[in-house]
Amino acid sequence: MSGKDARLRAALDEQARKIMSLFQTEGYAPIEPDIMQPAGVFLDCLGEDVRSRTYVFTDPAGDELCLRPDLTVPSCRYYVEHGPADFGTARYCYSGPAFRFQPGGGDGMHPREFDQAGIEYFGDDDPEVSDADIIALAVKAVESAGLRRFRIKIGDLRLFNALLESIEMPQRWRLRLQHHFWRQKAFRDTLARMSGATAFDAADEGLPNASDFQRSRAAAVAGVEAALEANGVPLIGGRSVEDIAERLREKAADRSAEALPAKSVQLIERYVGVAGNPRDTLHRIMNQVVAAGVDMSTPLAAFARRITLMHERNIDIGLCRFEADFGRNLEYYTGFVFQLEVDTETGPVAIAGGGRYDNLLADIGCAKPVTAVGCSIHTERLLAAVKGGA
Repeated sequence: MSGKDARLRAALDEQARKIMSLFQTEGYAPIEPDIMQPAGVFLDCLGEDVRSRTYVFTDPAGDELCLRPDLTVPSCRYYVEHGPADFGTARYCYSGPAFRFQPGGGDGMHPREFDQAGIEYFGDDDPEVSDADIIALAVKAVESAGLRRFRIKIGDLRLFNALLESIEMPQRWRLRLQHHFWRQKAFRDTLARMSGATAFDAADEGLPNASDFQRSRAAAVAGVEAALEANGVPLIGGRSVEDIAERLREKAADRSAEALPAKSVQLIERYVGVAGNPRDTLHRIMNQVVAAGVDMSTPLAAFARRITLMHERNIDIGLCRFEADFGRNLEYYTGFVFQLEVDTETGPVAIAGGGRYDNLLADIGCAKPVTAVGCSIHTERLLAAVKGGA
């Protein structure tokens, strides 16, 4: 990359060779996903934080493209287009540049163009084993590059989703809480509105007959179309008439819905507040859900088994901290998630991270559901941490 001096480029290349050699020794085949990708795939699948920092442009043919902000989604597209014909098991590794806008131009730990190395495992049939294998290989990779001092943060979206499924509420509310899970303020504001502690937005976006939106989708669409035409308001921001109508229907339904009971709100709040040693937090969550009469035995057993498997792969569980409200900042994760972090002068920085994303392949158009888990390493941060004595 032209923006890096020769010595930095050489050091990064040498580090990448070590990491890629390790990945290939462990059975991961090297791939080179395209740098330019269809923008729509990323804008639909990534979280708001990454979406807002993705470089998007239109080519001369009118197609909307982007510079890949990470390599997981491009690896998924590679699997769909070039992987097994029966969409069976495949394990890939990669090393290459990714691009994200950084306000103020970025810095050494947050560059606009950065190297990323990683692995993706598609079609695995034992999720706890695969999860443990992925995090163990991530640890082995950063240690092979010389990193000695780091900590491991883990989370489990499957536990959170199971908790929500056990609580009676409209499905749209579950989806909204899942959407805001890693945005603390938005999550708590949303929960407060569902509980009745604060009011849902009563605004009807200036459209008449808001109560009609509850009657049928067709009536809602017709009402939006009529109001937009009468007021001479153009569609902007990529929102269709159908999108606007459905949002208004949701607003109307929210205002008439029964508030979430206080005991359900307290159960959610107690759960997201759990943090600490994984084994200790497992027992705390078990005690919480048993006291509430909630059956989460299956995901909790999977959590316990994964911790045991991580220990068997020589991961020091004492270095790990489970945080119930941790989900990373990418919306495609569905289960186990993790980050390897180091301390810097400006606070903790993620050197590597990953997790399970079992729905992503279907979301980008795969002909059948395919399980998936992976991780990526921010190799420039890794090199800086190693040079800094971490």
